[in-house]
Amino acid sequence: MSRRAVIDIGSNTLLLLITEPVEGGLRAKVDLARFGRLGQGLDATGKLADEAIARSLEICREYKAEMQRWGVEQIAIVGTAALREATNAAAFREPAEQILGAPIEIIAGAREAELAYRSVVVGLPEVKGTPFVVVDVGGASTEVVASDGAQVTAAISLPIGAVRLTERCLRADPPTAEEIAALTRDIDAQLDAATIPRGAAVVGTAGSATTLAAVELGLDKYDPAKIHGVRVPAANVDALVARLLAATVAERRAMKGMEPKRADVIAAGAAIFGRIVARAAADSLLISDRGIRWGVAYELAGLA
Repeated sequence: MSRRAVIDIGSNTLLLLITEPVEGGLRAKVDLARFGRLGQGLDATGKLADEAIARSLEICREYKAEMQRWGVEQIAIVGTAALREATNAAAFREPAEQILGAPIEIIAGAREAELAYRSVVVGLPEVKGTPFVVVDVGGASTEVVASDGAQVTAAISLPIGAVRLTERCLRADPPTAEEIAALTRDIDAQLDAATIPRGAAVVGTAGSATTLAAVELGLDKYDPAKIHGVRVPAANVDALVARLLAATVAERRAMKGMEPKRADVIAAGAAIFGRIVARAAADSLLISDRGIRWGVAYELAGLA
């Protein structure tokens, strides 16, 4: 049975998905997330930090061993905003390719948006038929894809993300009222460029979205089956954003359902979702556990 691996090298996490085909789709055999924080300091310096490169290369070594253990026959690797933007991206990319034994495709924002969209229309087929917006909040960028229910009508990649906005706006612990106001202004200024139809359903993918859902559900342990397809009411999204922004990092870390290594940046990521849900006047935020790694996997399998 053919096993494929997809590695998504993001600005906050490196993700490994190993799948095998089953009737009508794919089954995940391995789905791992590790925090390399490649985007550390990127907004201020334009470069990858040495310690971020070292952390992320160690994760690559772990993933190489995992792929060997599972007998992976095909590998696809994508890199997103941190590798698009960093002037020294080659300092990570070249040794990473040697470790992993495959080239890294550094994808443009438009391709990132396309993959996020594919992950949703295949993984959450119930969205088809009515207008919806896919929102993928990463560490350094956010992809917003509008659909009329049958096809993409607009797509954009915005230079805002959980790590970037935390470093730029939220320096106090907990954030001050002035910092929260600056965060909101920054998000709103960027969202003015995006197409977000009023009344459209909003689908959230990637770690900020799934962490919001896990905290909303109060999960003792993260379970993709309990997260995928969950709807968080709009009022609850607003309440979660307010709660996260009012808390210290230590208090967030202690919240039931929180991924501890996401606690320092989750408030900014959540705030992006809050502003988009408000702009769409959506009644809820629909959560997809399947981000661009699944979009790549579906593409390789010919699923659309």
